[in-house]
Parts: sequence; C-alpha cells; structure tokens
Amino acid sequence: MSRPQPTLSRRDWMKLSAAGVLATSTSGWFNTLAASAAQATASGQKPKSCILLWMNGGPSQSHTFDLKPDSEYRAIPTSVPGIQISEYLPRVAKQMQHCALLRSMSTGEAVHPRARFLMHNGYRMSGGQSFPAIGCVASAELGRPEFELPNFVAIDGGVDGNNAGRFFRSVPAYLGPKHAPLIVTDPSKGIENLKPAVANGAFDDRFDLLESAEKGFEKKYDSAAALAHETAYQQALRLMRSEKAKAFEIERESEIVRHNYGDSQFGRSCLLARRLVEVGVPFVEVTLGGWDDHGGAGKNVKRRSEYLDMAMSALIADLHAKGLLDSTLVVWMGEFGRSPGSGSQHFAKAWTSVLAGGGLKTGQVIGRTDKSGREVADRPITAPDFMATIYAALGINYKKEYTTAGGRPIRIVDKPGKPIAELLA
Repeated sequence: MSRPQPTLSRRDWMKLSAAGVLATSTSGWFNTLAASAAQATASGQKPKSCILLWMNGGPSQSHTFDLKPDSEYRAIPTSVPGIQISEYLPRVAKQMQHCALLRSMSTGEAVHPRARFLMHNGYRMSGGQSFPAIGCVASAELGRPEFELPNFVAIDGGVDGNNAGRFFRSVPAYLGPKHAPLIVTDPSKGIENLKPAVANGAFDDRFDLLESAEKGFEKKYDSAAALAHETAYQQALRLMRSEKAKAFEIERESEIVRHNYGDSQFGRSCLLARRLVEVGVPFVEVTLGGWDDHGGAGKNVKRRSEYLDMAMSALIADLHAKGLLDSTLVVWMGEFGRSPGSGSQHFAKAWTSVLAGGGLKTGQVIGRTDKSGREVADRPITAPDFMATIYAALGINYKKEYTTAGGRPIRIVDKPGKPIAELLA
C-alpha cells in the first residue's frame, strides 16, 4: 500500500504558488513518487553516489593532466611517485593517491554538441534518437524511495568567474521527466524558488488564482493527470518541510570549510555538491564553462586552474575526511581534449579524464599517449568503456536494457562498451 501524501494547508498552497512552483513542477523531478533502487546493497555497503565535474568546452590535457617535455607548463610530482601533472594544480597533486588518470580517452568526436551528447549518454547522435544522460540513469537506478530531495541535481558552476555558465541540459528521454535534474543556477542562493517571494498579504490573491487554475485543470484533464499535477505540489511541499533541504544552504558551513573550497562560483558549487551527496542525493553534476580556448590555452587555463585546483582538491579531501570517498565517485571530464601545445584546436583522438574515489583502484595512470601527445600509444578508452566503468563503480548494471516508448530495447551503455578492468577492485 502506498504511503499517504502530506495534506496541504491553505498557507502551504499559497507558499508554493508564491514560490513559483506552479511553473517549476513541470521541469521534472517534482513529479516523481518513488525511485526504483534500494538505498544499500545486500552486503550492507553504503549507497553509491557520483559527483560529475563537467568542464564545458573541452579542457586541454597538455595544460592539466598529460604534460609533455615541450608543454607550455612545467610538470610537478604528485603524491604518487612517477605521476606528474600541471604545476598549476599543486593541491590536486597532493590528492593523486585518490585519483586515476585516464590519459588514453579516444572518441574521434570533435564537434561540441555531438561530443557532449556522447560523453553524457555513451551513444553517438543518430537519427534523432534520444538517450538518457548519465545523471538521469543514476536517478532511476540509485534513487531512494520517498526521498525528499531530487535524485539528480545540476549546478551551474560559472564560467571564468562569471555568475552564469553554459551546461549540458541532461535529458531523461524514455526514463521520463521524473528523472530530469533539478537545476541550481547559483549555489549561493540554493533553491530560492521554494521560498515565498512575496509578503504574506499577497498570498491570498495568488492562492485564489491557483485554486481557480486547479479547478479548470481538473475539468479539462482526466483524473490521472489531475492527480499527477497535484502530486507535483505535494512533492514540492515535502521538500519545503524537509530538514534535508538545508543541504542547499552552504552558508551553514564554517568559514574555514568555505575558504578551503575557494571564493568562486565553482568552489561554492563543489561544496554544495558535497553537502548534497552527504544527505543522500545520488548524482550531482557541476559545470565549469569556458574551456573552449581557441586563442590558446596557456593564460586561460592558468587563471582557471586557481579555482579548479582549490575546489577539486577540497572536494576530494573533504569526502575522504567524512568517510564518503569510497562510496562517492568523482568524475572530472569534458567533451574532448585540445591539440597538444597551444590547445587551440578540438582534439578527440587522445585526451584525459579523471576518476577519484568510488572504491576504484586509484593512484594510477591508465593508458598512454605518444611523445607528441597526438596519438594513443597504449590502452585506448572509448566513450562506452568510460561510461560502463562509471556505472560499474556505482553498482549499476551497464548491460541492463530499458524499453523506449516505441517498445525498442536499448542498453544503458552501447555495445561493445565494458568497464576498465584495471580500475575495478
């Protein structure tokens, strides 16, 4: 028997109306009644979660994690003997024992929209077919029943210090809108639209308007649709009343913790991501835009590395200190890399992604590029391989098939993708 939904008071309805939830409820996750997966495995392990740090525009590997003798930057040692990375990522270097560098990513897809699609879905664009993004799959497979918070949150981490960036709009496709992400545009403000936006005196007028709209809705649509519409408000109310919603309030963290993540939108976004997985959100995506460095990556990546280094290292160290790193996979990637040297061209033949935590065998490098950095010399990694590895780390069956609205069976990961064996414990 399903649990009864909380009853909405008149004031609750007015708060939801004033908060703009009437519009927000159609965006996805509010409409979910329950996700499908259990919170923990039969072995009693902690439920897995994932934080994806998405570097929109394609980060230059020769300025970050795969430096060559003629690279523009100097390579520095890390906490793992023999592994070196950029001199401008010294804090991340100290966390290398928790990271695995995948230096032989190779997809061949160098067009931004197609590459973003591929690296979020594990499938290439073909014939207009839509596939659920990785966060949507995680929502469906790892989401907890009756969880007050969304199972997938996407946070705009800014672009080169600006207040707003551009990030991939994850599509749930045939999984349905209940697995779409809740989008947070400013981590400092959290989910503002769940707070009353007008004074109490204006609530009555808005409530009357809402009540009128609801009556018209029920007359126009059948009972199932009306129930789903009402459920959206009930879910929003549940979030409003939940203590877990305080996870969105990063100002609750100490000044020291906030300082460790850095005074940047990306740093605050990473802190918010940690707070969300700490209370049970299974998938959080943080986007840092601005990596499309056609004029040369040198100065741009140096500037960007200042807040990337602080935020990424603090995130990994914080998760480890809280005992969450083994159960939380941190992914750092973009849609492709950049040509060796200046990084002025899209480069999808040989580039780097990073995985941290998640119970993987870290402190190692997988794959190798040649001396020029232009070709994979050892262990090429495809997008389906990469996606299968992420799903395997999260305890998701990457061979599972979903059924589309048209009745077509589609695997979570395209064949012949399979996990990177060297990373799995």
